[in-house]
Amino acid sequence: MADRATVLIVGAGPAGLVLGNLLRANGIDTLILERGSRERVQTRARAGFLGANSARVLTEHGLAAGMLRSGQSHDTCAFRDAEGEFELNYGELGRGEVHTVYPQQHLVTDLIAEYLHRGGRIRFDVTVTEIDAATATVRHNGGESRGRFVVGCDGSNGVSRRALPADLATRHARDHGIAWLAVLTEAPQSMTAVTYALHDNGFAGHMARSPQVTRYYLQVCADDDPAAWPDERIWSELAIRMRVDRFGPLREGPVTERRMVRLRSDVVDPMQHGRLFLAGDAASLISPSAAKGANLAIMQAEVLARALTDAVTREDEAALRAYSRTCLPRIWRAQEFSHWMITLLHGPAAAEPDAGFQRVLRRARLSSLRDSRSHQDFFAENYVGI
Repeated sequence: MADRATVLIVGAGPAGLVLGNLLRANGIDTLILERGSRERVQTRARAGFLGANSARVLTEHGLAAGMLRSGQSHDTCAFRDAEGEFELNYGELGRGEVHTVYPQQHLVTDLIAEYLHRGGRIRFDVTVTEIDAATATVRHNGGESRGRFVVGCDGSNGVSRRALPADLATRHARDHGIAWLAVLTEAPQSMTAVTYALHDNGFAGHMARSPQVTRYYLQVCADDDPAAWPDERIWSELAIRMRVDRFGPLREGPVTERRMVRLRSDVVDPMQHGRLFLAGDAASLISPSAAKGANLAIMQAEVLARALTDAVTREDEAALRAYSRTCLPRIWRAQEFSHWMITLLHGPAAAEPDAGFQRVLRRARLSSLRDSRSHQDFFAENYVGI
């Protein structure tokens, strides 16, 4: 016999879990289907930068206890290059907004616990094989589940996206041709701020995650094997790109995770068909250059929760029909800023015929950000907001 729920949600990431919690708060029956185990979902280390709107959504809907207890407020970032370093206190620029750093695996753990407390149902280790957008039927390794609506939050390579007819949905995609080695270290932060280092060897980034854990990024060749980067090599290259001879040593520690991240972006338009709606990376994959992924997911979840609540409780589907039109302008604004960050942080390959021109152009961009108040206000508004 098929499982039934008013809203079926495929995927237990930030988008699916925030959506499930908001729907349960409105008394709507939901079922989340997740392909991973609960342990895996709750231990996946992902980005932890929550913008002001995300913090608002979590706080207003009673989902922020862990974040408020353990999250760290960040209002400054720094840029380093051959000419020196400068800091931007973006908390005093633009709208005066800040980030809250709270590791995504901790947020997911909180959201699962609260969702279950609110009476939500979730099934782990479920592999979805097919979604019928017309009938809101989800087929999986445990049989099938049926609902009034289906929301796909299973990522850019999930089944949900493939359920949209190719002739009705356009995928706007770009591979930026850049790869990062994402490194998680058991080491206290070495700098007081998030730091972006621009170097001829490639980009390097420093992002604190907790008092004893720091995330680093290294731009590497796209075909590099993370195993070819032992701890010693990682710290050596970070020291070069972070210019420790000029700014002081890094606080080193064991590397606990190393994985490759390809900088890709894509957007599905529209993000809906029939009874199926997409959210999170299933709807819009964004490069990590500006930490927008989880924040876009939370924004989409809030918009969709309101629309689904209207449809279920008032039989008013106007907001559901407008879901794509409501979200896509904000998604594209985030994509534009992310692309701007990519061009700022990553220099040209040495073999490119106009590499010299591009390097000087990048230096001019950075100088403008350092010296122009209007440029700084633009940066702050887009860096924290969507």
